[in-house]
Amino acid sequence: MSNRPLFFLSAIALCSVSLLLTGCSGKKQNYGATKFTSAARHKSTMRCYTVRGKTYRPTYVKVGQTMTGISSWYGPNFHGKQTSNGERYNMHAKTAAHKTWPMDTMVKVTNLQNGRSTIVRINDRGPFVRGRIIDCSYAAGKELGLDRMGIAKVKIEVVGFAGKVQSPQQISKAKATHTQTRVKLTNFGIQVGAFSRYEGARITKQKYERVGEGKYRVIIKKVDNVDGTGRVLYRVFMMGFPSEQAARDYRDNCLGLQGALIIRN
Repeated sequence: MSNRPLFFLSAIALCSVSLLLTGCSGKKQNYGATKFTSAARHKSTMRCYTVRGKTYRPTYVKVGQTMTGISSWYGPNFHGKQTSNGERYNMHAKTAAHKTWPMDTMVKVTNLQNGRSTIVRINDRGPFVRGRIIDCSYAAGKELGLDRMGIAKVKIEVVGFAGKVQSPQQISKAKATHTQTRVKLTNFGIQVGAFSRYEGARITKQKYERVGEGKYRVIIKKVDNVDGTGRVLYRVFMMGFPSEQAARDYRDNCLGLQGALIIRN
């Protein structure tokens, strides 16, 4: 059984540094609100965080992606407590915790020691124990035989997102044609200007909306009391890059943006 820390969200320290993600081919599924998780929760659970001195860096995944390791389970001691995506943990629902995969990723878990399998939806972070890759709910753990075994070696596979599961035939065909559905993060950005007057920020926003041809969002953020001086600053960002590297590549190849600040919203 899992010994995950209580009140996970209050225990983590969010990193201020940008997270470097690698790209992959496939059909893109934008990363936003689902019927289970709000867009704000999705954003917060995809920031890097630190638990017990170790930093974890959430990343997107694609259908068919696999991982092998140890599974544990958690039950009555956590029933009714809040999970990372904002839901109340229900030990009788088939959900699970994973340290880095996105909320609402649908995962097939196969117990390699007895051949049993089940499908769970990720709605929590954990387990924070070396070697363990997933923490199943009591209901899912019982289907896998974990209620008797405690822990077991498992294989986990991404089979869908947001409560929707793809069939094995769909996944096999997608793998063969390199068209796997994947979650795409689009919250990296480049600062394209900073102004003491709003008018300058507005003009720059319009300029980069034309440059981006609608592919990226250009936003203005007002910063009050800059450096404690009481000065106001209007910062302009081009947002919507899927990774830090994509933002760097765009910046380094765009006239006038070399050296511009890259952020993760």
